[in-house]
Formats: sequence, C-alpha cells, structure tokens
Amino acid sequence: MENACPRFLENYWLNSNIMRDNPINTSINFDKDGIQHGFLKVPYSSNKSAWGAVMIPITQFKNGNGPSAILTGANHGDEYEGPIALFNFCARSNIDDIQGRVIIVPAMNYPAFQSGDRVSPIDNINLNRTFPGKPDGTVTQIIADYFSRTLLPMSQYVLDIHSGGKTLDCLPFAASHVLDDKDQEKACESAAKAFGAPYLLKMLELDSGGMYDSQVESMGKIFVTTELGGGGTSSPKTVEIAKRGVNNFLVHTGIMEGKLNPSPTPTVSLNMPDERSFVCCEHRGLVEPSVELGDMVNKGDLLAKIHNIDRTSTTPHEYYANRDGMVIVKHAPSIINIGDNLNVIAEVVN
Repeated sequence: MENACPRFLENYWLNSNIMRDNPINTSINFDKDGIQHGFLKVPYSSNKSAWGAVMIPITQFKNGNGPSAILTGANHGDEYEGPIALFNFCARSNIDDIQGRVIIVPAMNYPAFQSGDRVSPIDNINLNRTFPGKPDGTVTQIIADYFSRTLLPMSQYVLDIHSGGKTLDCLPFAASHVLDDKDQEKACESAAKAFGAPYLLKMLELDSGGMYDSQVESMGKIFVTTELGGGGTSSPKTVEIAKRGVNNFLVHTGIMEGKLNPSPTPTVSLNMPDERSFVCCEHRGLVEPSVELGDMVNKGDLLAKIHNIDRTSTTPHEYYANRDGMVIVKHAPSIINIGDNLNVIAEVVN
C-alpha cells in the first residue's frame, strides 16, 4: 500500500499531461475560406522579454471543400530552399486555382531559423527529434506538440522541405520511406516522384525516433521530404527545384489546378537499402576528398583522406566505399570531427 500514492500521482500526472492544452494560439481561423496571414504565438518569457512570445509566421489558403495539406520549411534553421520557396508561395493573392486548404509554415523552427542554426538556441533541442512533443515542455517541444495535435490532424498531405544545412551538401532529391502500410508507402512514393526533383530516393533513417517524418507517417498521412542542397546556403538551381516541387506537390494532391512540371533532366531513382550507405568518420582532421556529389563509386573505392591537423608528418586515414553506388551526400566543411557523416552512397535503381 505504501506505493499506491506515488503510483496514483504518477498516473494522474500522465493523464493530466496528455489532456493539457497547448499554449500556442493563432489568429488563423482554419475553417474560414480565403487568404489568411498570421502567427503561431508561442509564449516565451525571457531576460529580454518578460511576457514575450515566439511569433512563427503562418499562412492559410482555403477555398471550399477539398483535401488539406501542410507545407513546412526550416525544420532545421540553417536550411533555406524551403523557406525561400514557401515565403514566395505565401505572397500569392489569388486562390481561384485552389480547391481545399493549404497551411504553410515557412520556418517551423523559427528560433533556429532566426539564428541560422540547426537546432533552437532557446533550448538547444532539435525539433526533428522531439516529436510528438510536450504541451508543457520547452519552446521546441511545445511547437512539436502543436503540430502533432492541432495541425497534422487537419491534413491528409504533408511536405517538409529540407537541405543539408551548414554541415552537409546533398544532391537535390525528394524522398519517401519504407513503411509497414504498403498502400501508404506507395502513395508517399508517388507524391515524392510528383515533386519533380532530379533524384528520387527511398530513404533510410538511422535515428527515426522523434522525427517529424515518423510522427506524420504514424498518423497515416501522405508524406514527402527532401534534401535540396546544403552548405548553409542556397542556389538558383535548388531554389527553382523547391518552387517547382511545391507547385507539383499541390497539383498531385488535387488541391491546386494545373499540370505537373517534371524535372528538366530525367529523374534518377535511388535506394538506401541498409546502413552501409552511411560512411561515419572515426577521426578528427582535414578532409581531402576524392569524390564529388553524383560520382559513381564501387565498393572499396577511396572516398577521402583525413589528415591529422595537430601535427605534421603523419599518415592520413583513408576512407573507402562500403558499397557500389552514387555519392549523394558529402560533409560540407573541410574540417571534420569524430562521429560526423563523411558520405552517403545510394544504389541506383534505374
């Protein structure tokens, strides 16, 4: 009996936590037709603002009945193709070609986006590893909970635009995942193909726990993610891919009128069947690359040498491909640390 009270309190806390309302509020009326621009207002009391808030821009286009989609960028704050494409899309003033609802959050991890960092400077939490979130947690956890419990249940289709950020550079690809529900997997793959990137990837995640991807897919939604470049910047080419992909995705869902605008180059299909696709660095030092993005390699080919930068006259460590395939990701900075991802190699399907 002496444990009954603690167990009762534990269950009470768990149940009350599940039922607790999320503190985010917004001026957006999600049931109202028309164009609405506003904010997701996240309460945040800090040294600089006693009764302040994080104000995350949000736009909704709604025209009658039809499917709903959520489009997001800057899940990581140092990835820019998504925000550029989505801020552009939010500037449209006509929704005659839309039937249904489009909710757009160009920079979902807004504190990280403002600081140009992968994770939030407020709580040092990676938004893309904290789902489903907590309504009474930190700012990042609260954002994740709002998406999980408020925004995602509204929609059938979800597009989350990523790139490599400051530490990785990637071939521009749209991706879907292997799922237990094969009908859902096929629908996600079809939507990723419709996005119209130069590369189409069946993507393997090494640490899918807490990811936005996993949360969306567990709710049965049609989900597409991307990697459209990297290095902490963007280019006219990758921005054009993102803009075209946003339109294609919405046309594919049936929400927006129009025709699919495919990639001007034939789409290359890729697969990451197992962990051998990832090359993890076990040494700190200076990267001397031997391959470029898009290069075809065979198992055993030299990928890079890592030079010791703490002293001269040492033999560099050599890293080799674990499989045949195409180099689709590379470490962006020339200085690399133990545990960093050096390269990703995918099999070419077609």
